[in-house]
Amino acid sequence: MERKELIEQIREKQSFLCVGLDPDIKKIPQCVIDECKEDLEEAEEYDDSLAIMLFNQYIIDATAPYCVAYKPNLAFYEALGANGLVAYEETVAYIRENYPKHFIIADAKRGDIGNTSKMYARSFFEGDTQVDAVTVAPYMGEDSVCPFLEYDGKWVVLLALTSNKGSHDFQLMEDAQGERLFEKVLKTSQQWGTKDNMMYVVGATQGQMFEDIRKVVPDHFLLVPGVGAQGGSLQEVCKYGMTKDCGLLVNSSRGIIFASNGKDFAEVAAQKAKELQQQMAVELQKI
Repeated sequence: MERKELIEQIREKQSFLCVGLDPDIKKIPQCVIDECKEDLEEAEEYDDSLAIMLFNQYIIDATAPYCVAYKPNLAFYEALGANGLVAYEETVAYIRENYPKHFIIADAKRGDIGNTSKMYARSFFEGDTQVDAVTVAPYMGEDSVCPFLEYDGKWVVLLALTSNKGSHDFQLMEDAQGERLFEKVLKTSQQWGTKDNMMYVVGATQGQMFEDIRKVVPDHFLLVPGVGAQGGSLQEVCKYGMTKDCGLLVNSSRGIIFASNGKDFAEVAAQKAKELQQQMAVELQKI
């Protein structure tokens, strides 16, 4: 998806919400598992990946009117082995077929030497289940990132300043000139990609740090996890991080998809997504 198409969708839907599809099998409502088992033929055996796929379909259908992007986290699918990867591929295919205007980010956090990164890029950007973007770790440098940037209309979402507790272990380290590591990542990576094919992960819990980030990357899109379950403030993110083109994709995972574990889980997920969309519409009116 081109940058202008993403911006058009944000303006049209008055939303910059990304729904994280992190289907932890231990948290999926029992009603989904029961329905999945009921639908099986006598000769078929139940597998957790089937419940994950059914759960995702319900969540996608419920939240599609309120979001512009989906972000399946590969760990939740890889944990179930080969069948889990099939569920991931079917999830991407379901979005592509039913909601083709939605932006899809594979949250895989890849990053390896050049020839390995080429294979990772091929797995996400070629074939029947290709996505629009993939999260990439920058630690190994240019040759680990650039293979992902060789595809027109595809994006790298580079880890910059994350929302987890351990982010302070390295990302805020300063060199002799006082430049922090995340700032060096932002500056150096702009030699590899542009605002049209590179985004940055910046955690919502970083608050006013968005000001410092926007000094370095004033126009790039930021993928912002941590709103909701992790305690990040949408209003604070927008105050310091929003641009004239919005420039934000704010992700919510657990706060939406596991807002209820009862039979009303999809309805409640839709309501939580709608609440965020309405808040985002207010923020978009300010630009």
